[in-house]
Amino acid sequence: MSGEQLIGALVGLVLGAFGTWAATHFSGRLRASTGRGLVDRMLEEARGQAEGMRRQAELAAREETLQRRQVLEAEVDESRKALRDHERRLEKRGDLLDQQLELLSKKERDLDEVGRAQTEKEAQIAAGRREVARLEERRLEELQRVGGLSVEEARRLLMTRLEDELKAEAGERILRHEAHVREGCRDRAVEVLAVAIQRFAAAHTAEVTVSTVDIPNDEMKGRIIGREGRNIRAFEKATGVDVVVDDTPGVVIVTGFDSVRREVAKLALERLIQDGRIHPSRIEEIVRDTQDELDQHILKVGRDAAREADVVGLHEKVLDYLGKLKFRTSYSQNVLRHSIEVAFLTGMMAEEIGLDGALGRRCGLLHDIGKAADHEMEGGHPSVGAELLRRYGEGKEVVHAALGHHDDLRLDAPYTVLVAAADAISASRPGARRETLEKYVRRLEELESLALGFPGVEQAYAIQAGREVRVIVDSQQLDDASSAALCRDIAKAIQAQLTYPGEVKVTVLRESRSVEYAR
Repeated sequence: MSGEQLIGALVGLVLGAFGTWAATHFSGRLRASTGRGLVDRMLEEARGQAEGMRRQAELAAREETLQRRQVLEAEVDESRKALRDHERRLEKRGDLLDQQLELLSKKERDLDEVGRAQTEKEAQIAAGRREVARLEERRLEELQRVGGLSVEEARRLLMTRLEDELKAEAGERILRHEAHVREGCRDRAVEVLAVAIQRFAAAHTAEVTVSTVDIPNDEMKGRIIGREGRNIRAFEKATGVDVVVDDTPGVVIVTGFDSVRREVAKLALERLIQDGRIHPSRIEEIVRDTQDELDQHILKVGRDAAREADVVGLHEKVLDYLGKLKFRTSYSQNVLRHSIEVAFLTGMMAEEIGLDGALGRRCGLLHDIGKAADHEMEGGHPSVGAELLRRYGEGKEVVHAALGHHDDLRLDAPYTVLVAAADAISASRPGARRETLEKYVRRLEELESLALGFPGVEQAYAIQAGREVRVIVDSQQLDDASSAALCRDIAKAIQAQLTYPGEVKVTVLRESRSVEYAR
């Protein structure tokens, strides 16, 4: 029997005994006092009280049972938690043991590798000892053999061996020295260029092909044009430029690609406007006087430029051509300022490397002198400039600098190399030239595409910033005579169809290849 059933039985017995006693007691009293009806009510009340006491006893027993159950469950939970903690600790210990076992295994493997390496090293040492012993034996044998030689033979043998060893060592030393010198030359070249650039930085001016002349009123435009246009025609014929008289108030435009003629026209037109007498004979007189004055001005500009660059002893015609460079531009860069800058840079670099600074400045100042006369003589400005300088008594270094500063850079012409470097520095300064990358690339593409349009051309490459086009032709389609004719045709097509500064050199390459396979 369970505890709850036992408690229920005891409660029932107690209630039954109490109910019997209460019934007997009350029944006696009722019989004695009021009779049977009163006894029945009292019995009924006694039974109700007994039932309430029984229910209270059952509730108390259930509460006690519930409390005991909660206590037991708490103890069971605590035991389970302790078991889980114990299991976790056991798992951690197991992991630690696994790690220790793995570490021990790794150490064993390392020890095995060290042992093998030690064994191999011992074997190498033993082999080295055997090799030393063998060499020692060979040396003894050699000494014994040499011992039987004469003094001359022993000396000759010793010298031969020494020469072989010295050749090998000398070769190694030469290679190391060349590498060291090459690195030092590169650093020195960078230092020289940096010093020259820092010491001189000239301003750049951009010229245009149009000049404007201010006029006092629009009535002056009619006087400039003249009756039936005779004044403006006489002016354009005398100056070689175009005069544009349009609706723009207060100005007349003078345009032309020759900067000297444009300057003469501008100055002459300004004088005619101030003088007020505008007719063909007066125009010719004013233009002639202005031309004479500008010639004197050009010569003065050339002398000033030579003085600024500290170059002396130049021929008067060279000074005149030098002054004309003030009115020439290359990609919108003023050629005279560019030449003065190249002169300073070349002189500085020449002094840095131990050459004649004065000769370097002379080569730099005159390297582009051909641009002042390339419209008067046949050829590009390098060949024209070299011919002019040779004609007026300049030295071979100056002549070669003008001829070869774009190509043909030989090691025996150091001033030409310095001029080419200074020319590149001056041209690449920010703001020096206004040709955009798109225009530059388009010009090269036009050169290449024009050459590729001819029959028999396989490949074409524009090099030297567009100054040269190299064309590779098919040797099966063209022979040597046809290649020469093709070169001339390409040059004429470039001259007729494209716009470019200076000149473009066309080189046609033709070669024949024979290939066989030995099987």
